[in-house]
Amino acid sequence: MSVNVAVIGGGPAGLSAAEILAAGGLRVTVIERMPSPARKLLIAGRGGLNLTHSEPLERFLARYAPPERRLDAAIREFPPQALRDWCADLGQPTFVGSSGRVFPEAFKASPLLRAWLARLDGLGVALRTRTRWTGWDEGGALTLAGDEGPETLSADATVLALGGASWPRLGSDGAWVPVLAAEGIPVAPLRPANAGFTAAWSPVFAERFAGEPLKRIALRLGSGTVRGEAVITREGIEGGAIYALSRPIREAIEARGEAVVQLDLRPDLDAAALARRLAGARPKESRATVLRKAAGLSPPAAGLLREAVRDLPTEHASLADLIKAVPLRLTGLRPIERAISTAGGVAFAALDERFMLRARPGTFLAGEMLDWEAPTGGYLLQASFASGRAAAAGVLEWLAER
Repeated sequence: MSVNVAVIGGGPAGLSAAEILAAGGLRVTVIERMPSPARKLLIAGRGGLNLTHSEPLERFLARYAPPERRLDAAIREFPPQALRDWCADLGQPTFVGSSGRVFPEAFKASPLLRAWLARLDGLGVALRTRTRWTGWDEGGALTLAGDEGPETLSADATVLALGGASWPRLGSDGAWVPVLAAEGIPVAPLRPANAGFTAAWSPVFAERFAGEPLKRIALRLGSGTVRGEAVITREGIEGGAIYALSRPIREAIEARGEAVVQLDLRPDLDAAALARRLAGARPKESRATVLRKAAGLSPPAAGLLREAVRDLPTEHASLADLIKAVPLRLTGLRPIERAISTAGGVAFAALDERFMLRARPGTFLAGEMLDWEAPTGGYLLQASFASGRAAAAGVLEWLAER
């Protein structure tokens, strides 16, 4: 069997590439190992599909690490407003939430995905599910493994958009890493990103507060400070504020075996104002009552304070300083299977300006399998859409030159 272009991976990056390629007049087949495409997108939309972010583009681009001009160029070519316009064209208009994040008005992923798949079908894109890509044969044809056994597929060009290794039950399991490594293609180790971290909680604290939120907090590590929320887990801590600092936390743990994060439990008050509130407490009130009423700490926040420092200072200013900078010692990373996204992947040095592998002309890469990472907030999906379209543009240009 032969096609003009094979797109391996039916997530946002792969489907974006397929749309551009089919609109360009090519015969496109999407190969997806799961029974249906874009399963991770659907899961992401369960609590509201955060497509992108409305902040200024330069600030938006600064969220990606490590800095990479080709990814920047792809997002500049298809920026957040272009993604919003694309959604509206599919009959799925978007809105900007109070945090600046962008969501479909339907809030869920399923209406958008249905409209998108209908468009792809109208463009003639073929979708093969339950089929895994396993590499290339000696003649350069793609090797596949499906329900009917191994087979080969010849394509004029291929787009690999296989994702990372987070939530493998949804499709991305990192099985492509040894395949590309065997070709001599440099791949940085896949590591969890936007993931929780472990902490050595006492059994009593873990039992009492697992699942409890820490609201309106601020986290500080080095020069980075983030406001948001987190959730105490039995093993440690996770949540949006933690995810925003996940890269420096992970790097500190990898370098030193631990990361000590400063946790501000009352970022809305400065230390002096907090000390005055503590000083105004009634003399006979218990310490728990003072922390709840005067300091305004929730039970899990007060519990975390005591977990971090067993002997709390009695002097008001010292206690206020502690509440503003609770040392949170993080000792490890939660498994990559539980991470929201993946760091590491194919080095951009392995690609030319068109997102084509230098070692395999005609093979283009897109999405999370490339070596970049970003926090939650719409940045992950934006880069996946944009890089898929950039890879497709590279395919069209390359085929036109042949």
